[in-house]
Amino acid sequence: MSKTNKKELSAVQTSDLLHILKLRFEQNINRHKTLEWNKVQERLTAKPEKLWVLDEMEISGGEPDVVEYDEATDEYIFYDCSAESPKGRRSVCYDREGLESRKEHQPENNAVDMAAAMGIELLTEEQYRYLQQLGKFDTKTSSWLVTPSAIRKHGGALFGDRRYDHVFVYHNGAQSYYAARAFRGLLRV
Repeated sequence: MSKTNKKELSAVQTSDLLHILKLRFEQNINRHKTLEWNKVQERLTAKPEKLWVLDEMEISGGEPDVVEYDEATDEYIFYDCSAESPKGRRSVCYDREGLESRKEHQPENNAVDMAAAMGIELLTEEQYRYLQQLGKFDTKTSSWLVTPSAIRKHGGALFGDRRYDHVFVYHNGAQSYYAARAFRGLLRV
């Protein structure tokens, strides 16, 4: 989708995106059994800047879907729910420091900066495990996860995947990147 303004969708783009999100919502009701689409859509149309972010998630292959409602903050929470890590976000290091530490074959970007530019948060290990309860994700790919500073200060970063019908969280050097590794994010609306 081509944008008319940096952080605003046109009326047609908004309509198209809401249609996609509604279909996904209806096709995956197991992810949000207690939520009503009309209430979610009402919130989205009241916050056009959030629609722009969801469009960024969609364009990069994340297939965002609402997965929970946080009563304490009165927010709907969307996660990237593509079966495999989003195609438009693969082959990236974990963060800027990891990217700059590569002397050869630097990737074009890193997960932390890309997520910030899109307006989303990387999933934590806990959030990733929650997502995996809603379906089978990353069976052929993997996704960078928020890494605690105690691990990051030693040069490492966390990623997760699903293999052998089990969810694994591993570590790798933050400077590493692979064609099958991207990142998943979330958006609060």
